[in-house]
Amino acid sequence: MVSANFLGVFLLMELLAGGFRFGADGLSMNYYIFNCPFVEPIVRSTVASALQSDPTLAAALVRMHFHDCWIQGCDGSILLDTTKDNTAEKDSPGNLSVRGFKLIDDVKGKLESMCPGVVSCADIIAMAAREAVSWSGGPVYDIPKGKKRMEGGLKSRTLSNLPFPTFNASQLIGVFGQRGFSAQDMVALSGAHTLGVSRCSSFKSRLSDPVDPTMDSDFSKTLARTCRGGDNAEQPFDMTRNNFDSFYFQALQRKAGVLFSDQTLYNHPKTRAIVNNYAMNQAMFFLDFQQAMVKMSLLDVKEGSKGEVRADCRKVN
Repeated sequence: MVSANFLGVFLLMELLAGGFRFGADGLSMNYYIFNCPFVEPIVRSTVASALQSDPTLAAALVRMHFHDCWIQGCDGSILLDTTKDNTAEKDSPGNLSVRGFKLIDDVKGKLESMCPGVVSCADIIAMAAREAVSWSGGPVYDIPKGKKRMEGGLKSRTLSNLPFPTFNASQLIGVFGQRGFSAQDMVALSGAHTLGVSRCSSFKSRLSDPVDPTMDSDFSKTLARTCRGGDNAEQPFDMTRNNFDSFYFQALQRKAGVLFSDQTLYNHPKTRAIVNNYAMNQAMFFLDFQQAMVKMSLLDVKEGSKGEVRADCRKVN
């Protein structure tokens, strides 16, 4: 049981730390300070416990956040289950490998028991991804909260909006630019691939005759060995798949990017210098990454104070 004195001290500390900053869209870093003041420690402890059991979930949570925001804005619609009237985002081909839904359910359940109908599913995804980055050794950052807007997920929009692993740097710059991101933002966000793995099905085309010449020859043999295990065989993006660091960019310098869309960042004159900077200066990468993540968390949420807070993240109220 939390004492009133402790709660008072907690709120005072938030005030002194510069809390209650609201934007024109109704979002705030401290949006839940009065109506659900312990949302942060609940998310943090639940995510940490899950990652201790399965460190690979860190990459999954960051990917879920990206896919949620990229399709129709950060509205939590990637969590919705398919119904007879609508094919959910999670069941479209580009999202079939997205995972971590049970963890989001666990967080939502705990929050609903303490402050029902308050914390949005979109905010839970964003906070869970943030905690995953921090837990893995990455930068500590905060994101504006209070996102409520939700729309159903449509298969066609999912397919048309996600960047593909076959995109070259010019295509990536264009696609990200359409959403308001600079080339530097795009490269920083691509650095999330320092966590996790890719499946053979996403890079096997690079091994066709002729083999992609942008790859190191020894690394192409490594990928070929991985693909002997079938389309679902996994290849880590860098040597520390569960650690958030700058090794991903160092791999690109060695021509050991797993996806074509990874390696192309080192081949393009507009992005190569950014890759080199991040490979050499991890602090710079961390700073740019956290700024890009905050920017991404605001995609298409200009009406953040409107909409519903779902009681169950898998279905509309």
